[in-house]
This record gives sequence, C-alpha cells and structure tokens, in this order.
Amino acid sequence: MQAILNGDSTLVIAMIVAYIAFTSWLTFKLRSRTSDQFMTASRAMPAVVVGVLMMSEFVGAKSTVGTAQEAFQSGMAAGWAVLGASIGFLLFGLLMVRKLYNSGEYTISAAIAQKYGKSTMLTVSVIMIYALLLVNVGNYVSGAAAIATALHVSLPVAMCIIAVVSTFYYVFGGLKGVAWVTILHSAFKVVGVIIIFAVAMSLTGGIAPMQAKLPAYYFSWDGKIGFATIFAWTFGTVGAIFSTQFIVQAISSTPSANEARKATYYAAAFCLPLGFLLALIGVAAKYLYPDMNSLYALPVFLEKMPPLASAFVTTSLVASIFVSVCTVALAIASLVVRDFYVPYWKPTPERELKMTRVFSIVIAIVPLVFVFFIPEILKLSFFTRALRLSITMVAMLGFYLPLFASNRGATAGLIGAAVSTTVWYLLGNPFGVDNMYIAAVTPLVVMAIERLVMGAAPQPAQSNAFVERTST
Repeated sequence: MQAILNGDSTLVIAMIVAYIAFTSWLTFKLRSRTSDQFMTASRAMPAVVVGVLMMSEFVGAKSTVGTAQEAFQSGMAAGWAVLGASIGFLLFGLLMVRKLYNSGEYTISAAIAQKYGKSTMLTVSVIMIYALLLVNVGNYVSGAAAIATALHVSLPVAMCIIAVVSTFYYVFGGLKGVAWVTILHSAFKVVGVIIIFAVAMSLTGGIAPMQAKLPAYYFSWDGKIGFATIFAWTFGTVGAIFSTQFIVQAISSTPSANEARKATYYAAAFCLPLGFLLALIGVAAKYLYPDMNSLYALPVFLEKMPPLASAFVTTSLVASIFVSVCTVALAIASLVVRDFYVPYWKPTPERELKMTRVFSIVIAIVPLVFVFFIPEILKLSFFTRALRLSITMVAMLGFYLPLFASNRGATAGLIGAAVSTTVWYLLGNPFGVDNMYIAAVTPLVVMAIERLVMGAAPQPAQSNAFVERTST
C-alpha cells in the first residue's frame, strides 16, 4: 500500500509531537508520588473517569483497528467485538463488582485467593500476566500500523515509538496520572472515530450504495463470522471483563462499591455506539478499496481528509494506542508487585514504588520480542480474552458455589485451561470449536473431577494471610 498523507506529514508529525509533549507534561504534573496513588489512585477517582478508563481498556487500539479489519473481511457482524463489551460491563456491574470491591484487594488474583488459597492466587497471576502481555503484543501491532502509515516509518520503528512514549506515561503517572490523561486520550479517540466515519460515509455516498454492491452477508447480523463465533466472542468478552486485572484495579480506585457499580454502567454506555461506527468504517473500506490489505481498513481514510483533519485523526489514533498500552502494562506491573515482589522482598513503600517503575520498563520491552508473529489482531484479542475467561469461571464458582472452592482443583483447572486453550488456538480451532469454549469448559471439568475423586479440600482460613497486602 502506498504511503498515506503524502505531502502533509510535517503537519501530522508536528501535531503528534505537540500532543505527546503536552500529555507527557500533564502526566508528570499528575504523577503518582506514593505506591497507593500508583496502584489505586488513593481510591479517590470519580465514577465517570473510571468508566472511561474501563471503556478504553476494551475499546483500545487493538479493538479499534481490529474491528475495522474484521469488518473489511466479514461484514457488520464484526461490531459484536465491541458490543460484547457493553453487555459485559452491564453484567459485571450487576453480578460481580460489589464482591470484588468489598474484597479490599486491587488485583484479581488476591481477591480470588480469599476463596481458594495461595497456589490458586499465583496461578491466576501468571495466567493473567501471560494474557496481558499478549494483549500488548496486539496493541503494538495495531498501533504501529497507524503510526507507520502516518509518519512514514517502518513498523519496527513505530512499535519502538509506542513502547517509549507509553512507558513514560505509566511509569511516572501510575493509575492516578494515567486515569486523568486517559480522559484526554479517549476524547481524542472518540472524536477521531467520528471524523473517520463521516469521511467514509461521504466517500461511499451512504449505506445504500454499499448494500447494493457488497455481498448480503456484509449487512447481516452474523456476517461471514457465524453465530458460534459471535457467541464465543461475546461470552469471552463478558468473561474477560469479569476477571481482567485492570478492570479490578480501576473499580478499586473509586470511593465506594456504589460508585464502582456506577462506573461499570458508564463504561457500558460508552462502548455501545463505537461498535457500530467501527464496523461501518471497515465495510466502507471494503467497498472503496476491495483489494487493500485489511489491516489498513481504518487508517486508509486519512488520505481523503483535509490536512488538519487528517492530523487530528492520526493524533486520535496515537492517543488510542498509548492509553491501551498504558492500562495493560500498569495492570501487569501491579500483578508482579502485589503477588510476587512484595510478599517475598517486603520492601518499604518508597522501595516498592521505585521497583514498580523498574518492572514497568521491562514490561514495556517484552512484547516487542513477539510482535512479528501475530498475523490477525482480532483473533489474538479473543484468544487473550479466552485465557481470562477461564479465570472468571473459577472466580464465579468461588463466589457463588463455595462447594467447589478447592485450592487444589482451582489450581489444576486453571493450569489445564491455560495449556489446552493455547494448544487449541495454535492448532487453529479444530472441528470449528472456538478456543473460547475450551477455556470455559476445561476448569469446570477439572474442578468437578477433583471434587468427585478427591473429596472436599480444606477451605483457606481468612485469618491466615497467604500473601501480605501492600501499603495500599
């Protein structure tokens, strides 16, 4: 594909650099000064800010570019990739948010430990770190497509830009700084998507010409994707929301359980319209540029905009990339510190904050090793959600069916789910069975067998601290 934004790259670069400079200054100004601020923003975040944070976690660079890419190939049904998040946040608010908030923990693994035990906690933490590292691999790939297109740089260089800038944001900002800067990032992102949609509809002449030319499945509810995959996507997204580390961390930053629940409803409302807009953008790209590489289904419209609008939209894509990488990396750092570093090294609060920032730098580098092995962004996205779904299944059993709250069975079920889901994904979902179903069923089967064969395991005593809490 030929480079986009020919002749206007100076304006684009200037706006992006100015935006990065301003948001970097703002992040430093709002930086976290204590471990409490870094991890939970001192539990003082307004519900609407947390709602934006959670929306950005599930409708980030990967889902923005990936949904348009999938719509280019499979039709409007790709919008379920985002609509599922709206359903998920609504259910999360109704069923789980109070239980997690009242646990007093800010990591999903530590909350689950209260129902199972230490080995389950560590297993959950490792699986979540594995899944979130892959999430950021997808974020780097999808983000690099937009940055490379706009700035005329190679994909590896674009990925390095993402790593450096986003690392600065969350290493200094922590949850407190990232939360407030994310409001600006998200505003840019939403306005940018609206501008792209408007340009796409202008070029196509509306929806009717696309319906006349494209195959009928492009405008059906299940497209070329099919019910089984759509259900798996929605099921997996709901499950991932229930257990994703950053979601748990975000709700723990609110002042009360009621505010946490309110934040999930805000997130559901914010996600709803974006699914339709992104899907229509991808379908419009197919109508206009049928032989194009599908990865460019969204950024291709930059070349048809006036220079100033193009620069703004490119900046909005960059903002989406940074917020996605920041929130995921911050969640990984929290798991590493809360579940591994603090219990074994027992640092002072000052030392904990310092080492958190060191770990954060390493976490930013690791995804760069794997970015060249990911061909399809959206499939990777739902594989990572499948891994997190297995954690949700175990958590729901612990909270609602204490009969199954066996440390031994939960640990075995989680390990079995992680291995089987990964193998199933690498084999390309044999027999047409999505890896999402493997992730959901495996822990249930393993835990049921363990319960029947081994009998009830002793419950973890709440008085024993499996892992000492941090200062937060």
